[in-house]
Amino acid sequence: MAPTEPIEVEDDASDAGDDSQVINEEYKIWKKNTPFLYDTVITHALTWPSLTCQWLPDQTSPPDADYTVHRMIIGTHTSGQSNDHLIIAEVLLPKGGMENSGKEVAEMYDEDKQEIGSYTKSPARIRAIQTINHEGEINRARYMPQNPELIATKAVSGDVLVFDRTKHESKANPNGECKPDIRLKGQSKEGYGLAWSTLKEGHILSASEDTTVAHWDIQGYQKKDPVLQPIRVYKGHSACVGDVDWHPMDPTMFASVGDDRQIMIWDTRDSNVNKPQSRVEGHTAEINSVAFAPSSEYLFLTGSSDKTIALWDIRHPEKKLHSFEGHTDDVLQLSWSPHSPVHFASASADRRVHIWDLNLIGAEQTPDDAEDGPPELLFVHGGHTSKVSDLSWSPNAKWHLATTAEDNILQVWEPSRHIRLPGQGDVNAMDLE
Repeated sequence: MAPTEPIEVEDDASDAGDDSQVINEEYKIWKKNTPFLYDTVITHALTWPSLTCQWLPDQTSPPDADYTVHRMIIGTHTSGQSNDHLIIAEVLLPKGGMENSGKEVAEMYDEDKQEIGSYTKSPARIRAIQTINHEGEINRARYMPQNPELIATKAVSGDVLVFDRTKHESKANPNGECKPDIRLKGQSKEGYGLAWSTLKEGHILSASEDTTVAHWDIQGYQKKDPVLQPIRVYKGHSACVGDVDWHPMDPTMFASVGDDRQIMIWDTRDSNVNKPQSRVEGHTAEINSVAFAPSSEYLFLTGSSDKTIALWDIRHPEKKLHSFEGHTDDVLQLSWSPHSPVHFASASADRRVHIWDLNLIGAEQTPDDAEDGPPELLFVHGGHTSKVSDLSWSPNAKWHLATTAEDNILQVWEPSRHIRLPGQGDVNAMDLE
């Protein structure tokens, strides 16, 4: 990994000339306003871009320390220039929060490090504590909810690799040899969608560019033969499957979305792998992400290359409840807040991460406010200079998010308490029609 001191990174991948100049100007404006927009910002430059990030569920609080310790999963995308790794990183976050006014927060802003936070005596904020060899870049990495030490990755070969991190050294062997504990076979092309069931231990879904969704139960794995074939391979899509997600309350239900613009709801009890329980053309372009609301039996979101996010009721999939408009490029990833039933975040190729509030749908706006976006758009994070690849909402620090982008930057950030408006209560789906 790169040095632990965050540094500013220019966007070499952007088009030369005007585009690059605009991006850099926007970044300078964001940086200037950072002290007033955030309570915490940690900017960490990675040696290689990471296409994935996910907070691990644990948190420790060292005695007499002014910070809490968290862990995060990231990966590398070296394009063959170096060995690729699955990385477990340690993240230090300041205890409490800032009760300060904008002026006082501004005085705590470190211009060189681009950080806000009362960390002056604490060690490095983000550092690698374990690296594990991986074959090619990691498109996505997710831990198993019932045992977070088990981490599944999407490999470019199409295989899903499962690592028990407790069985691997803290530093990867320089020979680069990848030794997953389980190899899940059954798909012929790479993909990004990867979802563990929160209700059935060991059950995992993978979405692939080969137009399939594969379903494995890793509890069927035998140590003498670490290669596992899928229970089923679902073949309802006619193009690349962009994402999959398990229903949070029904252990037999999952959703898949794809480049064919289709949203499909499946029942694992049905042996017909070619016909979903329901299907609907949900967007006017490719669908890249799907996310069930963790606290709702019926609501789910989809994010699309048509630049919009759609809210759906699973009981009436033919009718979109609401369309969230604000991004200016493909919507790539979605993440519901684990702390609030009304907040979710979206990551886009427009270099932005948006936080949305369902409670504010339809709220009255002044003309000036309307120019900044719809009322339900609560916050815009503009800290990246390239396409945002992944995002993860902290399970422990209520308003902290991690985002990673193609600019090699990993950021951990918390919107200012003066900006965010905590949502209250559940949302009635029928109220949104």
